[in-house]
Amino acid sequence: MAKYDVAIIGGGLTGLTASIYLANAGLSTIVLEKANQLGGRGITVHKSGASLNLGVHALYRDGAGEEVLREIGVKLKGASPPASAGAVWNNRVYTLPSKPLQLIASRLFSFPEKMELTRLMLKLGKMDTKQIGPISLKEWAEREIRHPMLRHVIYSVSRANSFVPHPELHLAGPAVRQLQRTFGGKAFYLDGGWGALVEDLRERAIRAGTTIMHHKKTVEVEHDGTVRRIRCADGDTIEAPHVVIAAGPKEAYDLVHNADGTSLARWKDSAKPIRAACLDLVLRRFPDGGSTFIAGFWLDQPIFYNSPSTVAKLSDDGSVVIHLIKHLGLNDSHPEKDLLQLEQAMDLVQPGWRKEELARQYLPNLTVVHDFNTVDKSSVYHGPAIPEIRGLYVAGDWTGHGEQLVDASFASAKRAAQAIIADKHSGRGELRVGEGRVIS
Repeated sequence: MAKYDVAIIGGGLTGLTASIYLANAGLSTIVLEKANQLGGRGITVHKSGASLNLGVHALYRDGAGEEVLREIGVKLKGASPPASAGAVWNNRVYTLPSKPLQLIASRLFSFPEKMELTRLMLKLGKMDTKQIGPISLKEWAEREIRHPMLRHVIYSVSRANSFVPHPELHLAGPAVRQLQRTFGGKAFYLDGGWGALVEDLRERAIRAGTTIMHHKKTVEVEHDGTVRRIRCADGDTIEAPHVVIAAGPKEAYDLVHNADGTSLARWKDSAKPIRAACLDLVLRRFPDGGSTFIAGFWLDQPIFYNSPSTVAKLSDDGSVVIHLIKHLGLNDSHPEKDLLQLEQAMDLVQPGWRKEELARQYLPNLTVVHDFNTVDKSSVYHGPAIPEIRGLYVAGDWTGHGEQLVDASFASAKRAAQAIIADKHSGRGELRVGEGRVIS
């Protein structure tokens, strides 16, 4: 039986990040990954010389994710795209104005809508989102925005930057904060795709002393009110007084013996996983006569278009990477119908693209986030500790304390690691955690 101070179940961004904090603090740490490669949804697939993420990805700067990465020494490589967006309304393509002259010339908005949009952008940048209160994005938009067309714009941008196509459920504060970051130009596309970030984290984890095991499927976390050991599918057991489950709420619940009487059961039942249909394409080049914008927002359909290779290095030969997504949210997947809709969307903005296609991947029912900030869970945070089981922690995109998406993944990884370090070293004096952070 192997023994470690900490065992982490899941080798995605969350698990690797937590392991770096823990190993740097001197704790023997093992990461158990059931797949043959690390990264989870952060993996990058290489096709026809190009790097394809699993659907649309962007890191938003000035958030918890960037702060954590900076603290553990990761230097991001890539670029923020210029303000270059299009809008689709009634199957017509328009420029989504980002500059005064574009707004004046826009055929998408009426003169009163242009005036309100100008005032809205000025007001949005100064808004304190913490003062919005426990209302939905829809309630906020109907209170703050007079013209329905402008609400369509807000909803389409919000579902693109959060994956949530349910403004009636989405908590307004975090949603509006994400809108501020989007309109503020904070989106950042990574060179080499997100797999490059996974590889960076893997190398740092190993240098810090983390043990990483692939093809190591965990089947149960054994406990008697205190974590005792992990049992694996191959019959191995790993003894560890501290366990971090860096997976979704259902998987976490399924792994824990007698989880019915714990907070995991309640968190699993309340979770609202968000799914999407994703069509990822590699084109030889942009077809003649196609749209030149980097981001395309459908105002009357839950579709988003993104061309990250315009600003980030995602191929060796100049080929083009395009991501299209249909936001399913809590709705059912219809793979053939959804694919047809995405292809038709591509026909509209890049006519002739089929002649340039080199490769594709279609993910018809991808879980893009395991839970999100809903109105009924305002100020209700999950983890990192499971109160009923000493030594057990959870982390991931569903365990944000106000953060969302990958910000929640990174922030929760740090919270779980710090809680374990504080517990492990209580009474032993000061212990350094990350750069410039001290836990006594």
